[in-house]
Amino acid sequence: MSPTAPAPMTARRMVFPFTAIVGQEEMKLALLLNVIDPKVGGVMIMGDRGTGKSTTIRALADLLPEIDVIADDPFNSDPNDPDGMSDHSSSQNPSIVKKKVPMVDLPLGATEDRVCGTIDIEKALSEGVKAFEPGLLAKANRGILYVDEVNLLDDHLVDVLLDSAASGWNTVEREGISIRHPARFVLVGSGNPEEGELRPQLLDRFGMHAEIRTVKEPALRVEIVEQRAAFDLNPQAFMEQHQPEQEAMQQKLVAAQQLLPQVELDYDLRVKISQVCSELDVDGLRGDIVTNRAAKALAALEGRNEVTVDDIRRVITLCLRHRLRKDPLESIDSGYKVEKAFSRVFGLEASSEANSAATANGVR
Repeated sequence: MSPTAPAPMTARRMVFPFTAIVGQEEMKLALLLNVIDPKVGGVMIMGDRGTGKSTTIRALADLLPEIDVIADDPFNSDPNDPDGMSDHSSSQNPSIVKKKVPMVDLPLGATEDRVCGTIDIEKALSEGVKAFEPGLLAKANRGILYVDEVNLLDDHLVDVLLDSAASGWNTVEREGISIRHPARFVLVGSGNPEEGELRPQLLDRFGMHAEIRTVKEPALRVEIVEQRAAFDLNPQAFMEQHQPEQEAMQQKLVAAQQLLPQVELDYDLRVKISQVCSELDVDGLRGDIVTNRAAKALAALEGRNEVTVDDIRRVITLCLRHRLRKDPLESIDSGYKVEKAFSRVFGLEASSEANSAATANGVR
């Protein structure tokens, strides 16, 4: 998702502005970090109904800068990245156009053919050409693929989505004919834990896990209701009011994407991250890798080229809490275990206890 100039207001869809969303900081942070570094591995968002999951994800897609694509290419191929171009976009002098970052909704009833695409065997045999009808994975290339109620999706389809998101490619094979095309997207899943959880093996494949709850504070609830009412009354005026904030956030993301390759993570901090994962008995190394990537993305978001302990503290719960569940019947840790292990390994436990004792004694 390479950045270009911001889209003009007239080209924007009427989508609630990302910068106007009140609360849900954990979800917004996880989404922004995945945009800065898609290799973080996507986000699983679990929370109550009506907490703005879908609104926030659509707002993020609308916030992102336009990208350069090859005209009439169904795979949104990047003309500046030969390795990420499909066979259908191999012309020497392609026509280049600008396009909004694609945001694809995957419906619950989707079949594998609808998701992956289909090959017309009859045409292939009679005319000798690879007649391929692209699916949702092709449309989501270089964008965001959103799966609402992912916990109700067939496990086989979830596997297909996660494999494509991890490799960046989708392969369709039928009757000895094979088609391969780029499928580089940020996978975002959402769901309500009351309707069931994903199996631990599938949950582990998501880079981050954001947990959101209904806002309890009356003043914040009123602010959210008023914001939504103002948008519904006059979407254009509401978007224009928040346009300066939107453009500032867009430029911040662009700068973070450019700064990311220069961000350094000290060796001692990397060792401590792995020590936390080891103490929590996290299976595999995905937890270590994702925490490293997310911490770097956060530093880049804040315009720094060196990761701090606070960066790690802010992302480590998001990266590890869903990897602790060994039994499918267990609930996902709220973050207490991760925070406790982090404080112990990074030597913050003693200072936290001292602060608590000072507060109890009336010392400020």
